[in-house]
Amino acid sequence: MPEPRFLQLSDVAEVLNISSSQTYALVRNGDLPAIKIGGRGQWRVERTALEDYISRLYTQTRAFVEAHPLGGDSEEE
Repeated sequence: MPEPRFLQLSDVAEVLNISSSQTYALVRNGDLPAIKIGGRGQWRVERTALEDYISRLYTQTRAFVEAHPLGGDSEEE
């Protein structure tokens, strides 16, 4: 059976290993694109949007690491 195109916020939270409230905040502040469907307005995140979001985070993290090499004034480990 193919993977579903859309994920519930609880599924996204599990993939990212974060809480459901953190996932909801990502959606509400526009960092993670999602749609609201149904009469009760439940949020769904397209699988490709989640993968794009993860790719963006890798790019941002890589830029941060390059700008803040080990041994310099950086955040604690």
